[in-house]
Amino acid sequence: MKIKVGVIFGGKSVEHEVSIISAIQAINKMDGEKYDILPIYITKDGKWYTGEVLKDIEIYQDMSLLQKYGKQVHLVEKDGRFVLQGTGLFKKEVGEVDIVFPITHGTNVEDGVLQGYLQTVGVPYVGSNVYASVVGQDKVYMKALFKEAHLPITNYTWFYDVEYKENQKEVLKKISKLKYPVIVKPATTGSSIGIGTANSEEELTKAIDEAISYDNKIVVEEMVENLKEVNISVLGSYESQETSAIEEVYSKSKILTYEDKYMSSSKVKGKLGTKFSVKNSKGMASTDRKIPADLPKKMEDEVRNYGIEAFKILGSSGVARVDLLVDEKTKKIYINEINSIPGSLAFYLWEKAGKSYTDLLDEMITIGVRDYKKREAKTHSFDSNILAGFAKNGGIDGLKGMKGKLH
Repeated sequence: MKIKVGVIFGGKSVEHEVSIISAIQAINKMDGEKYDILPIYITKDGKWYTGEVLKDIEIYQDMSLLQKYGKQVHLVEKDGRFVLQGTGLFKKEVGEVDIVFPITHGTNVEDGVLQGYLQTVGVPYVGSNVYASVVGQDKVYMKALFKEAHLPITNYTWFYDVEYKENQKEVLKKISKLKYPVIVKPATTGSSIGIGTANSEEELTKAIDEAISYDNKIVVEEMVENLKEVNISVLGSYESQETSAIEEVYSKSKILTYEDKYMSSSKVKGKLGTKFSVKNSKGMASTDRKIPADLPKKMEDEVRNYGIEAFKILGSSGVARVDLLVDEKTKKIYINEINSIPGSLAFYLWEKAGKSYTDLLDEMITIGVRDYKKREAKTHSFDSNILAGFAKNGGIDGLKGMKGKLH
């Protein structure tokens, strides 16, 4: 019997279109002999749709067709089954899933929000849990954990948008302790959206204004001189890990931009990140890169070790991509960030390591099933019920006297 896999993608995120590309790529590479694949698309306003038509990437260029031929659904649990249920009057069952495979990017979907919902429903899912997803999306949390683990990161500071609006002078004073040039980033976006560089305070304020339009938490960090950007993917869980080939990525500017990552073979229509041709884009697979990266053996080993350590510290699962910065002059390596659900699931790095995309997806699903079984095997509740005899013990007032007995 085939395993029913529900592939979730889209969502209320500025990386919505990138998610569509990543998901359709994956759906087309999943083993049809082993899996029944149900696409589950979340629109930008949070509605869930399913249907075979969603496997065709061209449908997303005309949302009226999606609404006409797709079926709007909710994911619910029914007597131990995980059902896609219609939203109509009779709540008709549209499909059933054994496990969910989130292929989503950015806030509201990759950042633990979707994972928390799936865990509340109780359905098994592929990838990092709520905690690893939250930290993997928030650069402030991430850097704090890396720093605590003594992993190399660049000097940085951070602040909230309200702090900047209420006391800009004080925030700029804090940033002045860093050395120019600096990079300004929204703390919780991905795909290089909202990121800018600055060589002066004038450029800094412009970059901050742009970043604030995407997030309420902003990170400012020193740029690495003589920069070479390298990425590595890690597959596994907290128990065991393996690493992919290492890539060196190229950019036309000082930092790898959204255009560098996704727009190489696509056509821009309007505001960046709002609309582009999902049909023509190949996602992260279209980025200009060199695989394997040109690194001496010692540095290659360091990159692999840092990738595994970052993955383990967050408690990541499935596939993640760790992005690192190399100063070619000093030969020092810095961890930039980890991506819990990387663009294109970093399949191109695994293909260069000898693992096909189909095999990669198969291993990710296997890890997801294993993670679910381990979660379910843990104790989540007690047989004793402190509410038994609640009224007899004086209700709320009686409960106060029971505190000592509960500790």
